[in-house]
Amino acid sequence: MKKMILFLATLGLISTAIADPYQKCAGCHGAKGKKVALGKSKVISDMTKQEIVDSLKGYKDGTYGRGMKNLMVAQVKGISEADINDIASKIGK
Repeated sequence: MKKMILFLATLGLISTAIADPYQKCAGCHGAKGKKVALGKSKVISDMTKQEIVDSLKGYKDGTYGRGMKNLMVAQVKGISEADINDIASKIGK
């Protein structure tokens, strides 16, 4: 029974993470995008939705970023355009 409960709880956490693509970002940028990630990034909640979309797409194709570029390229590698738009809608102005 304990194994079944643990399995179902894990499944719930996985589906929550999949349902909210921003969760991957929240560890560094904060739950509402108000943190300066690793002491170096912009406060992403101050950015417009379009600025967020453009920067995430730029990180993804390697045309955007400075000091944190390598870290961010790895973070956005597997996210879809729909996820990028969801993140921008959730956090951007």
